[in-house]
Amino acid sequence: MQRIATLLGISLAALSVFPAAAHHSFSAVYRADEMVTIEGKVAQFQFRNPHSVLHVLVPDEAGGTTRWAIEWQGASQLGARGVTAQTLRPGDPVVVTGNPGRIEGEHRMLLRTITRTTDGFGWGTRPGEVVD
Repeated sequence: MQRIATLLGISLAALSVFPAAAHHSFSAVYRADEMVTIEGKVAQFQFRNPHSVLHVLVPDEAGGTTRWAIEWQGASQLGARGVTAQTLRPGDPVVVTGNPGRIEGEHRMLLRTITRTTDGFGWGTRPGEVVD
């Protein structure tokens, strides 16, 4: 019985390292030397750890919309700065600036600033602030 408990403990300890290994480097995914600005309406706000994701529908030149996936800080970090799961709701008009993803056409961004145009809610990183 002691062997099984020891083996189970070792197995659980080994498995616990995998989430940490899955974390990515922002510079590997996003172009740190470029900034883009989009304007659209919130489609979804996934308030979670390790990173929240904001989905924004942006009108395109063809008269349709393009869905952007915008990576933000985790729920713990955002909550410490007053952002909650209810801060951004579907349909909210927003202007977002950030670092675009490295893969063209993926419509991904690392959020740097956001403004809700209806009431002026805003959030933004300061120069040199770590968003990870």
